[in-house]
Amino acid sequence: MGKEERIDGKIIKGIGGFYYVHDGMDTVYECRAKGIFRNQKIKPMVGDRVTVQVLDQEEKEGSLIGIQPRRNQLIRPMVANVDQALVLFACASPEPNLDLLDRLLISMERQDVPCVICFGKSDLAEEAQEAALEKIYENSGCPVLMVSTYEGRGVGQIRELLRGKTTVMAGPSGVGKSSLLNQIVPGAGMETGAVSRKIQRGRHTTRHSQLFYVEENTYIMDTPGFSSLELTGMDCDALRDYFPEFTPWEGKCRFQGCAHIHEPDCAVKAAVERGEISRQRHASYCFLYSELKSVKKY
Repeated sequence: MGKEERIDGKIIKGIGGFYYVHDGMDTVYECRAKGIFRNQKIKPMVGDRVTVQVLDQEEKEGSLIGIQPRRNQLIRPMVANVDQALVLFACASPEPNLDLLDRLLISMERQDVPCVICFGKSDLAEEAQEAALEKIYENSGCPVLMVSTYEGRGVGQIRELLRGKTTVMAGPSGVGKSSLLNQIVPGAGMETGAVSRKIQRGRHTTRHSQLFYVEENTYIMDTPGFSSLELTGMDCDALRDYFPEFTPWEGKCRFQGCAHIHEPDCAVKAAVERGEISRQRHASYCFLYSELKSVKKY
């Protein structure tokens, strides 16, 4: 069979010129990319659907010979063909940074990646805290889940949401991403099984973005936590499009092109006063609008 055997799979990790391709079942092939990609200025990415020419079936080594067209690609984290993002923040300890959460939602939507908002550590929160967070995001266009890996709450719901999709987990450090990952993919944080042994060999110990296989056609990526996110290359006037709760009121303001900030007879601000739009979300919009407006255009 040797060199004539070909398999289709998904790149789950790339490091030092090696790409690790999962065949969709239980095998990972360590591959180099053909020079043709370099000549075409195409760099294989984690998440790419690829064709591998098997060079050594026993050692599970191969050569990347084809990359299927990407549905999408994210810059942070670097990953292709993402179906959804699981945006994870803690209910408490640490208190959720809602400014960062809103930035993440906007960043993902700009890349056409639907989001699920997940508030972890719900066992540390009072019912009133949970209710307040749910209220803020009830009209954001994103499902909101309350999860506790300590109590096992919500993990089953997340499994259902992940099924058949490639999901990227995003959020700050210390909110429980790794704990949740280890419940969804037992042993993800440890060297276990043939897949991990292939990926965690001596020379590949640096932490890099990696997709974990959950079940058939289902993958999840953990990402390093971060504490800030800039909305680069975005016009302030486009910001309203990323706040779905404003949509019913667009066009009902006194002024056409109303920014929903200082203008009189603004339908959005009136909806905020009536409690029909979250005051927290509107304040976040105003802050981001001001930030984007202050960016110098060259």
